[in-house]
Amino acid sequence: MTARGVFVTGTDTGAGKTHVATTLLRALVTAGVRAAGMKPVAAGIGEGYSVNADVALLAAADGLDLPMSDRNPYAFAPAIAPHLAARDVGVAIDLAVIEAAWRRVAEVADAIVVEGAGGVCVPLGAQFDMLDIARRLQLPVLLVVGVRLGCLNHALLSARAIRERGLHFCGWIANRIEPAMERADDNVAELATRLDAPLIADLRWKRPAAFDIDDLRRLDLAGA
Repeated sequence: MTARGVFVTGTDTGAGKTHVATTLLRALVTAGVRAAGMKPVAAGIGEGYSVNADVALLAAADGLDLPMSDRNPYAFAPAIAPHLAARDVGVAIDLAVIEAAWRRVAEVADAIVVEGAGGVCVPLGAQFDMLDIARRLQLPVLLVVGVRLGCLNHALLSARAIRERGLHFCGWIANRIEPAMERADDNVAELATRLDAPLIADLRWKRPAAFDIDDLRRLDLAGA
């Protein structure tokens, strides 16, 4: 595997993984890096659509003409836990299939942003979960923290899971998804002291988000 990459996960569904992943992709493209977005497992396809909305946004952000089966090897229509959606249609999610898709994408991209589904421990099968994708692909993990009531517990437990899995916790994003949250600044400051990884960005509610070349280098997505 020669492409650089990062696995974008979140503290929960709705934390802002796709927002962060697409922003990273646009920054990479702007920096002249041939980048690709993947979402190996997606559950939820709107009526009348052929692709998951998050996957479509990733494709639009990088602009590469990639087979959808490589961007998103496992796509399920119901917006439910992916292992349940897979079970309902008699499909077993296979990490080897995901790795093979990654390798094909790596043949045409220099950096790959891989977005998870839900939180860090969302099951994918009887004995593996979302973080096993990062481990199989040997990717560092970027955690998107949805800043809302409960985020301290969710973020700290997510970070513990990442560490206990032996993965490189390369950084975290504070994503302010609850504009009326009380003591939001204090929560972000508290996490900055407790999470053993750098705060890459603090994204404010309804303000344009962007990553610069220094952010990309900190995540090892762009060269020196």
